[in-house]
Amino acid sequence: MYRLLPLSQAASTNCFTNIRLVATDMDGTLTTRGKFTPALLQALEDLAKADFKVLIVTGRSSGWVSGLVSYLSVIGAIAENGGLFYRSGSETPVALTPIPDFVAHRQQLAAAFQQLQTQFPHIQESADNRFRITDWTFDVQGLSTNELQTLAHLCQQMNWGFTYSNVQCHIKPLGQDKAVGLLQVLREDFPQYAKEQVVTVGDSPNDESLFDERCFPISVGVANVRFYAHQLKYQPAYVTSASEGEGFCELVKYLLHGK
Repeated sequence: MYRLLPLSQAASTNCFTNIRLVATDMDGTLTTRGKFTPALLQALEDLAKADFKVLIVTGRSSGWVSGLVSYLSVIGAIAENGGLFYRSGSETPVALTPIPDFVAHRQQLAAAFQQLQTQFPHIQESADNRFRITDWTFDVQGLSTNELQTLAHLCQQMNWGFTYSNVQCHIKPLGQDKAVGLLQVLREDFPQYAKEQVVTVGDSPNDESLFDERCFPISVGVANVRFYAHQLKYQPAYVTSASEGEGFCELVKYLLHGK
């Protein structure tokens, strides 16, 4: 049974009143058709002016995210689905997953990918994979739900984790996910925020852990999360009426109104 209550219902219960920090996915959540819109950039500025903190939690690569935190009105960004954390203004990431030897780790990831290619020869390494540290990515386009389930099973057999978004598939260390990374960052960098003061936002299967109410009781999916609803073990508590970045802007209006 899927909850996916409309965002308007959350506003009527005043559950946003105490929110002080927004932890959000990026692709398909902040972006609209792959781009940051002027409305989205203004929404981030409006949140900052109202003293809401924004923390990005994305599957994007370390190299990509390192530049992102310098340009957006955010306090930091978690990259590679919980693998690394970039504080705003810092070019040096904090490793959230313990990896003793990064060179050997990348070699092991490459070997796992090659093993997947023996059964799925058409899968292609993502363009940004060379800029990654903790995970290995390949394009999700063209893969069916059954094929994604098979890939997840094969990774599990090789003692790797697996997840995917609307952009990429990720081979990753077991136990590395967005919730684990976010909880560590909140604990170590932002201990002043209670879980009731945090709203998590996403749209894809790799955001699923952010919808786990045991960790984050207030979560929101932008409308395009409905596409994956039947695949998600954890459901967002609320869903916007608009999709992608427009859905995030819809949430921002509720947050600012509640303040």
